[in-house]
Amino acid sequence: MRIFIFILFLVFFQNLKSQVIMDSTKYNKLTKEEEAVIVHKGTEFPGTGKYLKNKKKGTYICKRCNAPLYKSESKFDSHCGWPSFDDEIKNAVLRIPDIDGRRTEIICNNCKAHLGHVFLNEGFTRKNIRHCVNSISLVFVEDDKKNDRKSKETKNKKSEQKRVEIKNDTKREQDK
Repeated sequence: MRIFIFILFLVFFQNLKSQVIMDSTKYNKLTKEEEAVIVHKGTEFPGTGKYLKNKKKGTYICKRCNAPLYKSESKFDSHCGWPSFDDEIKNAVLRIPDIDGRRTEIICNNCKAHLGHVFLNEGFTRKNIRHCVNSISLVFVEDDKKNDRKSKETKNKKSEQKRVEIKNDTKREQDK
């Protein structure tokens, strides 16, 4: 029975992995280092992450798909070498059994990007939970800059739509 469950888990894991790889064209372009962690479930060296000591107010979003994952208010210093959070934004993070069978992996609910691992009952905070997250899997959007980013994204989308409309109009004119 254990072998059957293990095989079932491996099949699920492989399907999840191939799904992530197949859908990669609709996500942000990643560097080789980012891909090693986000797609291939690696980890960055402890103490080296960009956001380990970040104390600014804002939102941490997924580097791969820009989905909001964590608020800065839930970040705390666990002295583990990676940014730690004791709460995620509702429905933003999925927990799945890690392939090592001991830990619980956390992934972005939107794009299934590997974020890190979650640990329970360590006593660091009142919530008694620690999301140990790779900085390389995140982008930090400062509170006052958050609206500027959304505004730029909206402008970029509108510009792209306008370019497509012009291109289509030009093609129609040529076809006449």
